[in-house]
Amino acid sequence: MKQTRKQFLKTIAIGSVGLATGISAKSYGRILGANDRLNFAVVGLRSRAYAHLAGIKSVPNTNITHIADVDSRELEKFSNGVNKKFGTTPIKEKDFRKILESKDVDIVTIASPDHWHATMAIMALQAGKHVFVEKPCSHNPHEGEMIIAAQKKFGKVVQMGNQHRSAELAIEAMNRIHGGLIGDTYFGKAWYTNNRKSIGVGKPAPVPDYLDWDLWQGPAPRVPYKDNIHPYNWHWFFRWGTGESLNNGTHEVDLCRWALNVGYPDSVTSTGGRYHDKDDWEFYDTLVTNFKYKDKMISWDGLCCNDKKYYGRSRGIAVYGTKGVVILDRQGYEVYDLEDHKLEERTVQDKNTTKDLQSIDSMTDAHFRNFVNAIQNGEKLHSPIEEGNVAVTMLHLSNISWRVGRTLNLNNSDGHILNDAEAMHLWKRQYEKGWEL
Repeated sequence: MKQTRKQFLKTIAIGSVGLATGISAKSYGRILGANDRLNFAVVGLRSRAYAHLAGIKSVPNTNITHIADVDSRELEKFSNGVNKKFGTTPIKEKDFRKILESKDVDIVTIASPDHWHATMAIMALQAGKHVFVEKPCSHNPHEGEMIIAAQKKFGKVVQMGNQHRSAELAIEAMNRIHGGLIGDTYFGKAWYTNNRKSIGVGKPAPVPDYLDWDLWQGPAPRVPYKDNIHPYNWHWFFRWGTGESLNNGTHEVDLCRWALNVGYPDSVTSTGGRYHDKDDWEFYDTLVTNFKYKDKMISWDGLCCNDKKYYGRSRGIAVYGTKGVVILDRQGYEVYDLEDHKLEERTVQDKNTTKDLQSIDSMTDAHFRNFVNAIQNGEKLHSPIEEGNVAVTMLHLSNISWRVGRTLNLNNSDGHILNDAEAMHLWKRQYEKGWEL
């Protein structure tokens, strides 16, 4: 019999009673704070998880004791990676919920498909774990609100994986911008370009013997398996993914918001479509979004299938002020005056330029160090969940604006859509029975 989320939480609750009534000396020695080592569990083991592996290893006195993935091939591959990095063999689980039952795990890091992020994060918090969750932290705006509520309720540390917030030169650039480097800022231009190929038209096929398709779908309503969804193309389907805006735009829009020192906008207008190919891809491949504030604006351009660069860069931001412009990407930043003369340039030494940032990078290492320091000694998080969720929600609103085909007027205190019931209906999603949050 398959265990639903609700059934699992009952098990966790019963276990918690046992913890309250008595703990052995051996078990106490494993509890966070009783010794220096932090035990991590990594969930979702393709691509981005390897940056988690490197980031965890960059922090002293850490270990990866548990890993989970519904694809047995990824379990074996990642286990070998842990062994090479740490010299230990982690416990491998297909069902991440078994990891949450372990008292040995202090922290859960989540690099699963987007439709799982909020469910996993909230369940990990309910089980008493700290959480590092990749962007986007949610599949829809309501889930972002729920993660914030869960963090407040359970009091654990939650950081989102918008690792730009921990990049040394990004922090330097922002401090200088806020200090008046280019005068008063009023416009942030963000972009991302790529040359993604068609995903074709999926055909019904037997589920591979290495994949648990039912558990892969988890909280999403069930559909039969097709051959063009797993392991990556789920990004472009409404049921599981969030489109390029949340897949990559989260980083750049968050940087613009940081530079302009703004929260939720007053309105969002998004236009675009699937122009490059005709296939099963449900989202746009080309999108232009404007986020309007009282006296400022952010613009986001996402081009999935044409890698013509902006300012010679596949991704980045340009921040415009009354005295000049700052162009910032993963390699550093440049400063220009109003006549387009380059005044200075600051660059990093290592490579931080991957399209989807699936590889090892110094920003993620720094982000994990900040996360662990917040747990161990109260260091201020660079991207606490309530802060990271603002940019995520803004881009969810971009998707909603595109889907309904009109401008959304917002409550700029919480991002909620005003006077548009059809659009507000997309604030939430439907869940597979038993998996409701």
